[in-house]
Amino acid sequence: MPDEDGNGAESDDLTHVDEAGNAQMVDVGAKPDARRRAVARGTLSLTASTVAAVRDDEIGKGDVLATARIGAIQAVKHTWETIPMCHQIPITNVETTFDVGETEITLTVAVETTGKTGCEMEALEGVTTGLNVVWDMVKAAEKDAEGQYPDTRIGEVQVVRKEKRTNE
Repeated sequence: MPDEDGNGAESDDLTHVDEAGNAQMVDVGAKPDARRRAVARGTLSLTASTVAAVRDDEIGKGDVLATARIGAIQAVKHTWETIPMCHQIPITNVETTFDVGETEITLTVAVETTGKTGCEMEALEGVTTGLNVVWDMVKAAEKDAEGQYPDTRIGEVQVVRKEKRTNE
């Protein structure tokens, strides 16, 4: 049977449903503990004036990147509560890095754990929540005359690296 990471799975195997089609959490109890790390990244596109305001700490709601960093870390720690089939895992480290460009902010989140299952979903949750926090804090600056967000979008969200080292 394939593990929850999909190792050994055929393309048509579903690991989160039983024979009757009922949703189930994958049993990882027999798997050995391993040191694991996952890195995810995503980008929030904004207007140049909004990015400049973030860079110059001129957003009225406060320090945008510091707040987004806290949101990203909190999201990592609570992934198991928001994604139904995720296991609650011990988070041993979270690193957040922002790259502020001319019209975008890229967030990279690295998550580490020691356990029976990977942490890529935690890294993805950190990225998407962190970028949503930025959006929330800058939305007044991003709105156009009709109250819409024509230049604002989150994209390019992906797991850029996943590592597993067995404990010896």
